[in-house]
Amino acid sequence: MTEPHHALPRVYVTGGNGFLGTSVVAGLAALLREGKVGAVVSGDLREPAHPIAGVVYEHADVTQANQLLEQFQRHRITTVVHLAAIVNPGPEVSREDGYRVDVDGSRNVLEACFATGVRRIVVSSSGAAYGYHRDNARWLVESSPLRGNESFAYSHHKRLVELMLEDARVWHPELEQVIFRIGTILGDTVDNQITALFQRRRVLAIAGRDSPFVFAWDDDVVACMVRAATDGPAGIYNVAGDGALPVREVAQVLGKKRLVVPAWLLKVVLWFGHSFGMTGLGPEQVKFLQYRPVLLNTRLKQEFGYTPRKSSREALQAWLAAHPQ
Repeated sequence: MTEPHHALPRVYVTGGNGFLGTSVVAGLAALLREGKVGAVVSGDLREPAHPIAGVVYEHADVTQANQLLEQFQRHRITTVVHLAAIVNPGPEVSREDGYRVDVDGSRNVLEACFATGVRRIVVSSSGAAYGYHRDNARWLVESSPLRGNESFAYSHHKRLVELMLEDARVWHPELEQVIFRIGTILGDTVDNQITALFQRRRVLAIAGRDSPFVFAWDDDVVACMVRAATDGPAGIYNVAGDGALPVREVAQVLGKKRLVVPAWLLKVVLWFGHSFGMTGLGPEQVKFLQYRPVLLNTRLKQEFGYTPRKSSREALQAWLAAHPQ
C-alpha cells in the first residue's frame, strides 16, 4: 500500500554508508529532526562509521533484488537516492563484479521501485556517461549524446544505467527521476585517482591538449541530492562548479610545474608497464587524460534552482587548503 501523496517523504539511500552517502544521510537526518522527512533508511554492505540518531541502518546488497523489495516495503519507502556503485575498483574487483553492482544493481533498485510504488528516484550518474572522445563538444549539456567508453568500465556502466533509466521514463512515467551527471568531486576528505595526480611533484599534461577539468565540491553535490530527495523538479542535470580549468591552470593553482608528455609516448610507457605487470593501466587509458567531459551547469542553476557555492577553481583551491602540498 503506497503512502498518500501529501505524506512526508520516506527516503532510502543505497550506498548510504559510503563517502557521498554518509553526507547525504546526514543531510536528510537534519530534515528528519525538523519534521520535514518521515523516515531515513541507509542501506549498505558496510557498517556506518558514525551512526546518526533517528536513521535506520539496513544491511543491504543491491545485487539482491528480493532484499531491496522487502526493505522498501517494510519501510514504506516513497523516495530512493541511488548512490551504490563501484567508482574506484581495486585489483580484487573484476569487471564482472562491477557490472553486477553498477548495472544489475541499478536494475534491481528500479524494479523494487516499480513493485512498491516508490514515487521518485534520485540517481548519481556521472559526466563519464558522455564518454571521453576527441569530438566531444567544448561544453557538454544534458542533451549531448551519451557515449560512455567500453574500455572504461565506470563510464560504460553509467551509460548503460542511463539507457535503462530512459526506458523506465517511457514504461513507468509514474516514477519521477532526478539524474545528476556529476563532474570530478573534490572535498576536504576526498582521496581518489584524480587527486593522486595532483599530489605528484609535477602535474601530468598531454602535449597539444588543454584537457580541462570541471570540479564539483562535495557539499554542493550533497545539497543537490538532499533537495532532490525532498523537493525540486524531476529531470537530468549536470552538477559541476562554474567554469573549467585547463591543466596549465590546475598546475598554477597547485603551485607546480607541468610534465608535458606526447600522447604516443605515454601510450608506449603504459603498454610496457601493463605488459610487464607494473601497472594496471593500459595505453587505452590515455584518452581519459586527453578528452575529459566538460560539463555546463546552466540547467542545474536555471531549472533545478541550485547554484553551486564553489566554482571549479574555488573547489580546487579549497581542496588544496585541506591538502597542503
